[in-house]
Formats: sequence, structure tokens, C-alpha cells
Amino acid sequence: MRLPLSHRIAPALTAVVLLVALPYDAASDTAENSGHARVAEKKRELFGAGCRIKVDGTRVTASCHNSYPGADRVALHVECDLWWDIDTDSAPVEVGPAGTVRLAGRCWKNVRTAWVSHRKAA
Repeated sequence: MRLPLSHRIAPALTAVVLLVALPYDAASDTAENSGHARVAEKKRELFGAGCRIKVDGTRVTASCHNSYPGADRVALHVECDLWWDIDTDSAPVEVGPAGTVRLAGRCWKNVRTAWVSHRKAA
């Protein structure tokens, strides 16, 4: 038994009608062609000096090298272990492109933790 011609071409005709009826943005799957459905990806900005922190007893030193073209302002933060020992924060220091700085801090007794914060230089 053969199907009538209308039954044989109906699925193909439906597919063609749907493709023509859909807007170009919905049929496309590239980010450049669809403006409303996707948020454009932000390029990752290269920023931030790489820092190494060394704790030697009660003294902390951080060495920061900036390998990126933008300047970075770094500061060393030292948290002391005992409640009566004063935590310290260094003044921010600007590290230019290809520059290296050394930061230092200390506690009277024991160091609990130390870290370096980063901020873009204006």
C-alpha cells in the first residue's frame, strides 16, 4: 500500500516551514549572531602580581612580582595567634609591570596566618 503524496511530503514540508519561520538568531548557535539570548563573554583581564609568602618564626616576608602590563597595589596582612598580639597590615605598595617588591610584617609570639591583598592601581 502506497501513501498518498501529501502524506509523504508533509514531514519535510513541516520542517522547512519551521526553519523559515524561526528568526535567524534562534536558528544560529554562535555568540556573534545572537544578541538577546546570550551575554557576550568578557575577555579575562590579566592582572595581579604573583606573591610568595614566607613565615620564619615571628617574622613574615612576601615577595611579589608583577608579570602583567597593569600596575598592582599589594599589601601584606599578618594575623597573630594570641589575642593580645597586634595584627598588622602594611601600607599598599605599587608594583609596576615587570616589577618586584618585598613586604615584611611580624608578630610578638606566633603567626596564625598571612596573606597579600591586590588592588588595581589608578
